[in-house]
Amino acid sequence: MAYEQPIIIKKIKKRGGHGAHGGAWKIAYADFVTAMMAFFLLMWLLANTTKEQKEGLAEYFSPSTASQSTSGAGQVLGGQSVSKEGTQAGSKVAITPAQTTAQPQQTKSDDDAAEDQKELDEKELKQRMAAREERMFDNTEKELRKEVQKDPELSKLYENLIIDRTPEGMRIQLVDSENRSMFAKGSTKMHKFARKMLKLIARVIDPLPNRLKIAGHTDARGYITANGYGNWELSADRANASRRVLRGAGLAADRFFEVTGKADTEPLFPDRPKAAPNRRISIILMREAPVLPPE
Repeated sequence: MAYEQPIIIKKIKKRGGHGAHGGAWKIAYADFVTAMMAFFLLMWLLANTTKEQKEGLAEYFSPSTASQSTSGAGQVLGGQSVSKEGTQAGSKVAITPAQTTAQPQQTKSDDDAAEDQKELDEKELKQRMAAREERMFDNTEKELRKEVQKDPELSKLYENLIIDRTPEGMRIQLVDSENRSMFAKGSTKMHKFARKMLKLIARVIDPLPNRLKIAGHTDARGYITANGYGNWELSADRANASRRVLRGAGLAADRFFEVTGKADTEPLFPDRPKAAPNRRISIILMREAPVLPPE
């Protein structure tokens, strides 16, 4: 009988891969990432919230004690609440209005500051414009007086030239004297020296941008013709005659804003209404810049 070799069965147990290749590390990594996100979120909140918002957040996360006040029917927990004030648990989110109103208040303050700065800038601009125009008026007056004194004929009329400032602008007045009148009596016929003076004025004020108001004035002596022509018509016609001379001397047509006759309603010497200097032609260079009230 032949010997049979025994059959040997060998079982090989396969072990799993190395522990490092399992899934446990994923959980740990997820926890780490979550913690980092929470950390950066906390840093962002600290950097981008106001003091009031930080106080609200601190109050929100402060430890709470259960209220001993009861509500309901005394069943489970006996109506106790985990909030500080019993059933007013919803009051814990009261910081939300503070968070929503704090920023608009800051924005309103910034808007007010910007508006104030804008008003200051506008005021400063107006002040500069007014000061620049005043310097221009001063220079024009000096030049006009200088040119009058240089001319032998016009220099005799220096006392008949009055230049001053009014709320409307710079006023140039040509006034009559007792022995010299610009116009023939009761007429719009202008004497040669008056026409020459108006041409000189036109040449000096021509570079300026200001528009003009021209007014004629008479004294209070009674003057009226048979057909009703009186001081009103005479003063208006003399003002318009002066406009024509200025226009003919080169001033642009759009420079003339108003031509009026005032008769004897605005005397230069109210206490002497019949005095010769009340008869005059008034030329106003109207202000372009606003007149600011004194501070």
